Parts: sequence; structure tokens; C-alpha cells
Amino acid sequence: MSRPRKRRTGCFTLLLLIAIAAALAFAWYRYDSFADTPLRAARPGASVVVRPGDSLTKVLRNLHDAGVEGSVLEWGALARQLGAAGRLQVGEYRFEPGMTPRQLLIDMRDGHVVQHKVTIVEGWNIRDVRAALAKAEPLVHNATTLDDAALMAKLGHPGQHPEGRFLPETYVFTRGDTELDVLGRAYKAMDKALDAAWRSRRPDAVLKTPDEMLTLASIVEKETGIAEERPAIAGLFEQRLKLGMLLQTDPTVIYGMGTSYAGNIRKSDLLTDTPYNTYTRAGLPPTPIAMPGIASLQAVANPAPGDALYFVAQGDGSGRHFFAKTLAEHQQNVQKYLANYRAAQAAPR
Repeated sequence: MSRPRKRRTGCFTLLLLIAIAAALAFAWYRYDSFADTPLRAARPGASVVVRPGDSLTKVLRNLHDAGVEGSVLEWGALARQLGAAGRLQVGEYRFEPGMTPRQLLIDMRDGHVVQHKVTIVEGWNIRDVRAALAKAEPLVHNATTLDDAALMAKLGHPGQHPEGRFLPETYVFTRGDTELDVLGRAYKAMDKALDAAWRSRRPDAVLKTPDEMLTLASIVEKETGIAEERPAIAGLFEQRLKLGMLLQTDPTVIYGMGTSYAGNIRKSDLLTDTPYNTYTRAGLPPTPIAMPGIASLQAVANPAPGDALYFVAQGDGSGRHFFAKTLAEHQQNVQKYLANYRAAQAAPR
């Protein structure tokens, strides 16, 4: 009488085990499928931010708010499997096309945060730099209301003029970084580049300090965009400084005019004295007039030899210049410039 009951019990146990195995297999299939199925965010290019102190639960809520699918159990199990549950790193993470939950959690575990960029362009002045940073997103704008003096004090250089102090380069930043963070890095980069240029200068250099080198490099930067001309122009200005000649360089006059510069220089502007007018004042201006690049710093450190004292644009749109040793030769070059300029203006477009 007991055998049929035992058989029924055995059959029930077997069926129960089969059901449990099937459920586990189905759960594993769902979990494995979830882990490697591309995310479907609510909008293209969406991202999620992990902030200091955020728990896995909080991050999962942020994912849900961004339109990412998956249950808390699935995300939690995957995070534990990947060792990410207690190791999510602070930062911004973008949902890239085809990204899976596994890839996203690995990025969060390993800190592969979204990187943003802002570029300081060679020849920019401090107003240009600050305007670019003010537009850069998602940079924290903590320098917008500071004047130049307060800005330099915040950067740890009180009393220093900001012009020329930030190296032109593309700077990478992440969400949460500030304008002062980027400027601090750019300042250190310029300090390093200037130090390298100063140590590599010619023994007979006329410049007496690194600050003078920075100032002359900024002038060279503004005078030409042609890389191979920079050493020649640096050498020409060095010759003028050695002879005590006025530098007579238009970019310094323009800088001294400030926001009143409207795109052209008149004779009256050349005669109007300002601390930056190198037609009326001897030597270098009191500060740099722009942000010089490394090439301009190196050109000033090792200027090309020669005895040219004058230069003028060729006027043909090439950006190149005529160089001359004497004023008479320079005046001939000015006539060439005028002829080329008129021909370029008259050419059909």
C-alpha cells in the first residue's frame, strides 16, 4: 500500500526539481540576455551622472529616469557579478550607440567618464580666452564675475597681469570641473613651456628675463601665422632691441587701443601714445599682448641670424612678408605690397 504513495512523492519531487531548474534556466536566460542587450535610452546622446555619495540604488533610479530599461534585480545582480556594486566612480557617463548594461557598469566601475574639450587658440588675448570658457559646457562658470586681478589672485598669482599666461592648447575636462581648474592647468602648461624656452635660449640673447621672452613671443605670434617666418621675425626684433630702435609693431598699438579698435589702424592711432604703442615708446611693452604658442616661444629663444630691420606683408594673401636691411629697401617693399594688394583686390572673385 505504501509503494504507490512513495512513487507519487518521488514523481512530485522530480517534477518540482524540473520546474525549479526550468525557472532558473529561464531566469539565467533573461539575466544573460539583459546584460548584453543594447540599452534603449529615452533620447539619443543621453547620459547619467554619478555624484559623490550616490549608492547603486540611487544610480539605478537615475538610469530609470533617463529611460533605461531593466529591473533593479537584474541591474543589481549584474553589478555584483562585475564587482561594480560598491565601486561606481563619480562622473558623467554617456549612453553610446549599441552600449549594453554590462558595458555601462564596467565604464562606471573603471571611471571611463565623458570628456569635454575647450581650446585656447594661439594669438588669443585674455578677453578671448575668458569668452571661450564662459561658453564651454558643462564647465562650472566660477570665474565669469571675477575681474582680471581677482582671477589671478584666485589662481595663486596676485598682482600678475593675465595676458600671455595661458598656453594655447586643447584642454580636456569632465563634468564638475571649473573655469579656474582649466585656467590653472593652462597657466602651469605655459609656465613649463616658458621655462623650457628660457633654458634653451641663445647665450647672447638680448632678453633679460623670462617675462621679456613671453612678451616678445606674443608679438611674434601676432605678427605672423607662417611657422617658418617666426624665427626671422624674432631675429629682426632682437636686432632692433640691440640697436635701441623702436619696435614699431602694429599689434602692440592695436592691443593698446583695447575695445576701441574697429578693424583698421589710422596714422593718428600710431601717434597716440599708450603704454603699448611701440611707435612712441622704446623697448618692449609692459606685458604680453596675446597668448603665444610653443613655436613662437622657441622662435624667440633661438631667433634666426641676419641683419634685417624691416618687414612688410607681401599683400598677395599668402600671409608672408618681405624683409629688408635698409629703410630704402623697405620702402621699395612697401610699394610691392601696395601693388600686390591692389591686384588682389581687382582680381575677379
